[in-house]
Amino acid sequence: MSHSIRLANAEDYPRIMEIWESAVKATHDFLSEEDFNYFKEAIPRDYLPNLEVYLIIENNDTEGFASVADGNLEMLFIHNAKRGKGYGKTLYQFMKEKTGLTKVDVNEQNPQAIGFYEKMGFKTVGRSEKDGSGKEYPLIHMSL
Repeated sequence: MSHSIRLANAEDYPRIMEIWESAVKATHDFLSEEDFNYFKEAIPRDYLPNLEVYLIIENNDTEGFASVADGNLEMLFIHNAKRGKGYGKTLYQFMKEKTGLTKVDVNEQNPQAIGFYEKMGFKTVGRSEKDGSGKEYPLIHMSL
């Protein structure tokens, strides 16, 4: 797999949101339409401009993105059409080397993601009833 990883800029936001939407629709079927729309507006407005977001690119197509803040993996999303091909693992390993991340919060209702991070060596260290936005989606706190 010949891929490259680079920092995103504002021109990448539409593609980032396409990836986010495809991944979330495939893995977050528990998300209400109202909350889906909330995040769809909030992410490019409130989150992306304040984060260093890295893109994984193959053949000029951005296939996924990730971001780390304060040692916490804030986001890692791969386009649904490219899931299971190693992009997530490659991007995760890049982010780990680059940032020294040690923590991730995962939606409890997304067992695939929990399984992925367990494979990467994370252990569950806690749980919250609500997500970071105060919404009723329990989070599993995981740490290396």
